[in-house]
Amino acid sequence: MLVGPTASGKSELAIAAATHLGDTEIVSLDAMQVYRGMDIGTDKVPPAARAGIPHHGIDLADPWEEFSVARHRAAIDAALADLAARGRRALLVGGTGLVTRAVVDALAIPGHDPLVRARLEAEASVAGEPALRERLAGLDPAAAARIEPGNTRRLIRALEVIELTGRPFSASGPGLDVYPEPALPVRIVGLWPSLATLDRRIHERVGVMRAAGLVAEVERLAADPRGWSRTARQAIGYRELDAWRRGELGSPDEAFARIERRTQALARRQRRWFRRDPRIAWVAGDAPARRLLDLVLAAWCRDHGAR
Repeated sequence: MLVGPTASGKSELAIAAATHLGDTEIVSLDAMQVYRGMDIGTDKVPPAARAGIPHHGIDLADPWEEFSVARHRAAIDAALADLAARGRRALLVGGTGLVTRAVVDALAIPGHDPLVRARLEAEASVAGEPALRERLAGLDPAAAARIEPGNTRRLIRALEVIELTGRPFSASGPGLDVYPEPALPVRIVGLWPSLATLDRRIHERVGVMRAAGLVAEVERLAADPRGWSRTARQAIGYRELDAWRRGELGSPDEAFARIERRTQALARRQRRWFRRDPRIAWVAGDAPARRLLDLVLAAWCRDHGAR
């Protein structure tokens, strides 16, 4: 498995590693690349650039569909079973921390209740995040302490789970602050580029997305009367450009500046999330491409062989 923050170079390195290893296919654990038609903004590797390596875990749902972590895990489990049946190795590639943990540690994901969620979302829009955080702190202090400032969506999910199950959100699975022996037999390698390198790559990536037609992609999606689901609208880039379309932002330049800032903030959250996991073998993400591939392959092959 290969993990790391957005713009750390996982996709390109995964293709190079799969090509080198042979009999290997790539399984994406990205929470937003599951949506068909959301290609530029989620930075999917175009089919022509995949070097003939099959990719799984992408294009699993339409943008108007809700896509839960439980559904995502089920799709990944099915893909892994198919690869095993065909005698192929899987190279899992992840930047979405919760999906990665759900797959690696076989987390039990509680269900959803749209009415409960809608009520909590309405409350959040009126009372604000601090009120939800205070309530969660009274019900589940461990969960409240773990959820980062600004992550209202996660606060709502924690309160929803508590209401539906009567149990603390922090009691789901082994707990996100516990790192047991993985339920899935994998060796995890993480890319750790410097913040300066990440910021530079994010700036370049946003420019490439703009030149590749992200504005047109958003306009096409926004024109669909079925709309975007709550989960799809979390994808960086789409919300900002749709806000500009609706006159809430002054210019596309302002929207793209916000996209860059949000992506930088996401990369920092991902670094903090993955850095807590002691099972990850880290390699410096600033190394030249060939050297980086050698480092990752060496880390994978140590002790147990690459998986």
